[in-house]
Amino acid sequence: MNTESIIFEQSDWVPNNSRLPVLLYRNVFADGGPRDFKSRFATNGWTGIWTNGVFDCQHYHSGAHEVLGIARGSATLLIGGPGGQTLDVAAGDCLVLPAGTGHKNLGCTADFEVIGAYPKGQHADIQTSAASSEMLAKISSVPLPHTDPVQGRSGFLLEKWR
Repeated sequence: MNTESIIFEQSDWVPNNSRLPVLLYRNVFADGGPRDFKSRFATNGWTGIWTNGVFDCQHYHSGAHEVLGIARGSATLLIGGPGGQTLDVAAGDCLVLPAGTGHKNLGCTADFEVIGAYPKGQHADIQTSAASSEMLAKISSVPLPHTDPVQGRSGFLLEKWR
């Protein structure tokens, strides 16, 4: 497994999170099986587990950090708002997006499937417009997770976000 971290400053109307980097884990699982991601996230205390894709409109969450495990297929995602960075992801890859980070699906294979989850006690909202000062305060006050969704109590997230 290879890991990478990327900081995104505000981009147009998307606030991003200048304090916490986006985390990218490559090749977590050889085939990216949905049960593997679901089990790993649950074991590591991430909740609200869902299966779907990534919206094709730019959006962010103000009340939660989010993990996206690519279970099947591949996609090109725009991370970090309109002026962000495109990332090609494929089955077995995983992204952790800190609260406020913009993301959008630019195109994907027909079988593209994502397993998502949030740290315990956090719930995602879908924001598609500029953040108010109150929302910016909410984003900066979202608690840090106690565990890495992929590696548990000692992992890349804990190293990069502490």
